[in-house]
Amino acid sequence: MANPSYTTRNSSVKHAPTVTGVTDAFPMKTTYRLLSLDFMRGVIMVLLAAESTLLYVRWQELAGTEGIAGQLVQQFFHVPWQGLHFWDLVQPAFMTIAGTSLYFSVQHRLQKGDAPSLITHHVLKRSLKLLLLGVALHCVYAGKLVCELWNVLAQLSVTLLVAYVLLPYSARTQLLVSFLCIGLSEALYRFAHIPGFDQPFTPDKNFGSWMDLLLMGKLNSGHWIAMNFLPTAAHTIWGSLAGKVLASHKSAASKIKVFVLAGILGVLVGHALDFTGVDPIIKRICTASFVLASGGWVFLLLAFCYWSIDVRKAGHWVLFFTVVGMNPIFIYLFFETVGLQWLNGTVAIFTNGFTDWFGVPDQVQAVLASLATLAVEWYICYWLYQRRIFFRV
Repeated sequence: MANPSYTTRNSSVKHAPTVTGVTDAFPMKTTYRLLSLDFMRGVIMVLLAAESTLLYVRWQELAGTEGIAGQLVQQFFHVPWQGLHFWDLVQPAFMTIAGTSLYFSVQHRLQKGDAPSLITHHVLKRSLKLLLLGVALHCVYAGKLVCELWNVLAQLSVTLLVAYVLLPYSARTQLLVSFLCIGLSEALYRFAHIPGFDQPFTPDKNFGSWMDLLLMGKLNSGHWIAMNFLPTAAHTIWGSLAGKVLASHKSAASKIKVFVLAGILGVLVGHALDFTGVDPIIKRICTASFVLASGGWVFLLLAFCYWSIDVRKAGHWVLFFTVVGMNPIFIYLFFETVGLQWLNGTVAIFTNGFTDWFGVPDQVQAVLASLATLAVEWYICYWLYQRRIFFRV
């Protein structure tokens, strides 16, 4: 989620300062900001913001579970354990784009002449901030001081460091390390025979659960695992590799081909492992099949967004998402704190009062209140965008 450290110079988000790499690891000269990255980041944040307004829960209550609408809304919830929904791709996309942004951010700082030690200090500080913010959010959720490491920000604080350390190395080395991260996690689940925690694919009975008890003295009620940072480091590493491809002198068609081939390979292998029973797709413990399949879907989405937005020059409609994507940390913290604690209820006072006049059913009122809250949060991002205010960690 770390944004490139540059901003646009005028009212159009299409133009950005030229960025020239100065090392073999950063060979590119960039004239235009890649809107597809801001767009994808913005889509992710809008989807997460909608969740915080309770839109999906209220939509489910309105639509039920039958019919097209009922089946569609199920895709906006995590699979209870094994399987893959659309919503399970949000976090992998989040971490992949973070890796891509990391690549361009470091490249830009090198172009400015920053010493490697200064860049390292900046990345370390950013990771520490992400960790502290992630823990702080859990305190807000709990309503008291807690030390919990399940938040995606806390995990991103580690995966960004891993991806950063690997930036100077070849793509082959980075890929090797990414698969080692996946393989090590898989080996720990399968072969670390700890009494009571020796069932790798059973909730709360696996190695990750044992680690949570060791680190935090508690288990997550949703069966999420803190050590997911290890296998999902692959997503952030792959994101930085995607940045290297986008920054290269390859043609647009060649870049898209790389993303599509990588995406198809990940999807096929990941789902094949699940289908054959070799390795079930379980997001909550980030099995190898999940990391591969989700990573593949994210690369296919990246290929489509790059083609439609940066190559085909999509219209101004992308602005709706890019204004959110340019302030991701701010809006994420805002809707997870002020939004949940105050804004949702405050907006509902006015929307419900208005729709009461027309006799709108309660379930429809709830959906309308969520949409109105989402609109308010989007407008806050638009207001910041208009004034060129971009918060960074």
